[in-house]
Amino acid sequence: MTESKKEWYVVNTYAGHENRVKENLQRRVDTMGISDYLFRILVAEEPEIEIKNGKKVEKMHNLFPGYLFVEMIMTDEAWYIVRNTPGVTGFIGSSGGGAKPFPVSPEEIDSILRRIGMSDRKVSVNFTTGDRVKILTGPFSGIEGSIDAMNDDTQTATVLCILFGRETPTEIAYNDLEKVEL
Repeated sequence: MTESKKEWYVVNTYAGHENRVKENLQRRVDTMGISDYLFRILVAEEPEIEIKNGKKVEKMHNLFPGYLFVEMIMTDEAWYIVRNTPGVTGFIGSSGGGAKPFPVSPEEIDSILRRIGMSDRKVSVNFTTGDRVKILTGPFSGIEGSIDAMNDDTQTATVLCILFGRETPTEIAYNDLEKVEL
């Protein structure tokens, strides 16, 4: 039984070795000719500015230490090759005993891809600048505000919310907003 659907899976690695494991896995894809089953291998990193000795230094911050995201078609061969790549300790979502792992839900992977600027799926929204919206998730969940600006590239909106008695601009992902009907 082979599934012919491309899906994302989470691969567990040794913490701090994610990029090395990614290179090992990419090398194996090339040498073993399984590029029809393994597509994208991703270390979820975003740039972070650090102040060192009074100078700003930009470095990459790993959002999920010890994990890689692999877009693949889950065949026996592809599963075996990924599992047996040096530095891989297993898949997340596998119950063990030879059971294949569960894929990451499309909503979860879209959220991660958007955060690192790699989202390929655009969210269509029914609100625009000036509209009233309600924040659905996160620390500002349940708070309403008005949209001040929208960025379709990052799929985020700047929402003006009343926090601590003053209007505060907050950047929120389109997915986390819902238009309030007046």
